[in-house]
Amino acid sequence: MSKRSAIALLGVAAVAAINVTPASAHGPKTEFQRLATFPAYLNSSIDDTAAAEISTVTEDGRTVVYTDSPGKRLGFVDITNPSRPKPKGTLAVGGEPTSVAHLGHLLLAGVNTRASFTDPSGKLVVIDDRSRKVVRELDLGGQPDSVAVAPSGRYIAVAIENERDEDVNDGQLPQLPAGYLVVIDTRTWKLTKLALAGVDPEPEYVSINSRDEAVLSLQENNEIAIVSLATKKVLRQFDAGQVTVSEVDTKDDDNITLDGTITAKREPDGVAWISDDYFASANEGDYEGGSRGWTIFSRDGRVVWDAGNTLEHIAVEHGLYPDKRSDAKGIEPENVAFARINGTPYVFVNAERGNFTAVYDVSNPRKPKFQQLLPTSNGPEGVVAVPSRGLVIISSEEEIPDANIRGSLNIYGVGKAGFPSIVSKNEIPFGTLSALSAVPGTRDKLVSVTDSAYTPTRILTLSVSESPAKITKQLTVTKNNEPIGYDAEGIAARKNGGYWLGVEGSSSTPNLLVRLDARGAVQQEIPLPADIAAAVTTNGFEGVAETNGAVWVAIQRPLKTDPTNVVRIGRYDLVKSTWSWLAYPLDAAPLGWTGLSELVAVDSNTFAVIERDNQRGPQAAIKKVYKFDVPATWTGVPTVKKKLVKDLLPALKADNGWVQDKVEGLAITGNGQAYAVTDNDALDDATGETVFLRLGRLF
Repeated sequence: MSKRSAIALLGVAAVAAINVTPASAHGPKTEFQRLATFPAYLNSSIDDTAAAEISTVTEDGRTVVYTDSPGKRLGFVDITNPSRPKPKGTLAVGGEPTSVAHLGHLLLAGVNTRASFTDPSGKLVVIDDRSRKVVRELDLGGQPDSVAVAPSGRYIAVAIENERDEDVNDGQLPQLPAGYLVVIDTRTWKLTKLALAGVDPEPEYVSINSRDEAVLSLQENNEIAIVSLATKKVLRQFDAGQVTVSEVDTKDDDNITLDGTITAKREPDGVAWISDDYFASANEGDYEGGSRGWTIFSRDGRVVWDAGNTLEHIAVEHGLYPDKRSDAKGIEPENVAFARINGTPYVFVNAERGNFTAVYDVSNPRKPKFQQLLPTSNGPEGVVAVPSRGLVIISSEEEIPDANIRGSLNIYGVGKAGFPSIVSKNEIPFGTLSALSAVPGTRDKLVSVTDSAYTPTRILTLSVSESPAKITKQLTVTKNNEPIGYDAEGIAARKNGGYWLGVEGSSSTPNLLVRLDARGAVQQEIPLPADIAAAVTTNGFEGVAETNGAVWVAIQRPLKTDPTNVVRIGRYDLVKSTWSWLAYPLDAAPLGWTGLSELVAVDSNTFAVIERDNQRGPQAAIKKVYKFDVPATWTGVPTVKKKLVKDLLPALKADNGWVQDKVEGLAITGNGQAYAVTDNDALDDATGETVFLRLGRLF
C-alpha cells in the first residue's frame, strides 16, 4: 500500500449520485477505450525519476494535474485532445505532494513536509490554476494523505494520516502522534482539527457527499468514520468488519490455483460516496487484512454488497492475476471512485498489483454489475473522472526506469474497448504465453505454452473464432507420470498428434528439444551438440517448428563464438539425429539488444520469425515479422537472406497502451490467417497485459 494515497473527483456530478436510475434507462452499454498513455517524465526528461500518483482535472476539464512525490512537484498535462495529451510543465510545492483536488480555479495540494515519523508536518498549498501562483499556504499540523472538496464548495476536508514507521515494532500500532481530520471553511479559510476515536487512527482517504458529510477510511484500525463538516462532529465510527473468502490463490508457488480460503479484516483504503446514502471501499488491507475485493456500505455502516472472490476471478480470466502476491494481498484493491457518465452511475476500482481498473455499473448499489477491465500501467493509484467529456484518467505511480516501467497517466474515453484481446474460459489461469502454433487440420484453433514463470508447464488451446480469443483447454506436461516445469519458449503441434517444445536453458539446465505425445507426456529430450551447448548464452531456444523429417529451432541471442549481429537457426534431422546450422542477420537495436523470439514454418523451405528488441513503452523500436528461405542443402553455416513481412509496432501501439516488449508467439492457421501474442512476464516488473494480434494473411 502506498501511504500517499488520495483521490480527487471533478465536480458535483462526479462526487454525489442522487436519484439513481436503472441501467435499462440508459440504452446500449457504454464502453471505455484507452485513448493515450502519458509517461510523467515527458514533463521533465527521460532520465528523471517522475511519478504520477494522484490526479485531478481543472474546472474546464482540459488539464490534468497530478502529484509527483519523487520530484516534490505537481505535473500538468493538456488533455484538450485526450488522444494527444501534451506536457504543460511542473510546479514545485516545497515538499512531497500526497494529494491534489480543485475548487473552481484553485488547486489544493496536500504536501508532506515532515522531518521524521515522530515529528510530522504538512501544509495545504492553494494555487491559481491559470497563473500557477500560490495563493496561500495553510499549516495542517501533520502529514496529509488525502484532500477532498465538498460538492457544495463550502468545505475542504484533509485526512491527516501521520503515518507510522513500518520498521518500528513491525509497524504495529500505536505510534503517536495520532492522525486526525482537518476541516476548512472556504468562506474564511479557517481550519478546524477534528479528533477521531481508535488506537492511533491514521485516516487515509476522504470523500464528501452533497450533505457535506465526509467518509474517512481508517485502514490500520479497520474502521470507517462519517463526519458532519458543518457541525464538525463525528456522526458515527464503525468497524469495517472482516470477511471469509474462498476459492482464491493463497500461495506464492508459480501456480495460479483458486483453491484457498482467507479470513481477513477488510482494512479499507480508498473510499468514495456513490450517493448520499451509500459509499464504496477498496479493501486493500494492511498487516492484518485485505479481503481482495471491494464493498458497498450504507451510511449507517451496514454492508449492502461485497465483491467476495469475484474481482480476483475476473483478474484470472483476463490474465492479470499476480501470483507472486498470492501469499499477501493478491490483486490489492487500492482505490475506488464514482462518476456518472452518459447517465449511468459507475464505480471504478483500482487493483494496484493487478495493474487494472475494474468498471462497475452501480445503478442498483445492492447489485453492482461488472462491465469491463481497463488495463493500466504499473501500480494504479489515483482515478479521476470528467463526466462532461466522458473521460476517466488513471494515474500509475510505479517508476522503475531500468525496466522501462514509468509512472504515467492512462486516459480513457467512451468508445469501443480494445481490451481484452484474449480471455480464458472457465477461469483457466493464463499468462506468459511464450509461443504459438496452429493446430493441424483446424482453421480456428491455436496452442500456446507457459514458460518458467509458472509450473508445471501447461499447453493452452485457443479458439480464435470469436473476439476476444478464448483459452478453452489446458493440458499439463508430464514426465514419468509426474507434472514437470520447463522454460518452454517454443511449441509446434504435430500433424499426427503430440507436440514439440523448445525449452530454453539456463546456467544450470540445458536447452532441449522435447517431444510430447497427445496427452502431454514427455517421449524424448534432445540436447544441443556439445560445441553449441558450450557457446549458447542463457538466451537460448526461442521457437520451434517441424517440417518433413526435421525439427527447426531459433536461438534468441548470438552464440558466444559468433558475431554479435547474427543468431543461429538450427535443423535437427530426425532420421540421422544430426544438427546443422544457418546464420540469421539481426537488425541493430537503437537501445538494448535484438534477438529472435519465434520460428514458424510457412512451407517446407520458407520460415517466418519474430525479431524484436528488449525495449517496451516509447523506447520499443523493433518488433517485426521476417521470412527467409533455406537452401536445399548446405555445408558450414551460411547466412540466410531475410525479407520484412510485417512491422508489428503499429499494431502494438494501436490500443494506446504501454507497448509490450515480448512478442513471443506467431502462428499461421490452415486458412492462411496469422496471429501473434505477447508474453506478459507474469506481471513481474511488467504491466501484465497480454496482447493477441490478428494479422490477417501475411504469406
